[in-house]
Amino acid sequence: MMDIRLVRIDDRLIHGQVATVWTKSTNVNRILVISDAVAHDTLRKALLVQAAPPGVKVNVITVEKMIDIFSDDRFDSLKVMLLFTNPKDVQRVVEGHVVFNSVNIGGMSFTSGKRMITNAVAVNQEDIDAFNYLHHQGIALEIRKVVADNQVDLMELLKKEQLV
Repeated sequence: MMDIRLVRIDDRLIHGQVATVWTKSTNVNRILVISDAVAHDTLRKALLVQAAPPGVKVNVITVEKMIDIFSDDRFDSLKVMLLFTNPKDVQRVVEGHVVFNSVNIGGMSFTSGKRMITNAVAVNQEDIDAFNYLHHQGIALEIRKVVADNQVDLMELLKKEQLV
């Protein structure tokens, strides 16, 4: 199976921190951006591929494609970072039998109907439901914008905020 080194939710996807610090600290050779919306947005897809750090290839794929390729032997040599824009898509790949043990939450922007729980993470009920599902699958959920930050347990924070 492919070697998943980091699963990260960050609605900015590839930006300075991801392109430099996270790729170095996890020693990945491939970044898979997993988003149906982004995979169908030709311009955004092209920009993400160009934003790849040296020596790291970027592919933008749909959730279904990730489920399809996860156990394909041809991808066994890959050391990958999976990047998502939201926790619902992470839930969908887990339901599709993609296996990993933790999710890093880097940034989820505030939009109408969401509540800020840190200075970088806003959630709505759909997000909370997806995080609950992942938590009940035994997946650790930690908030950390950058590698050097202290890890914050998302579920503990949601409990403290009385959201679960």
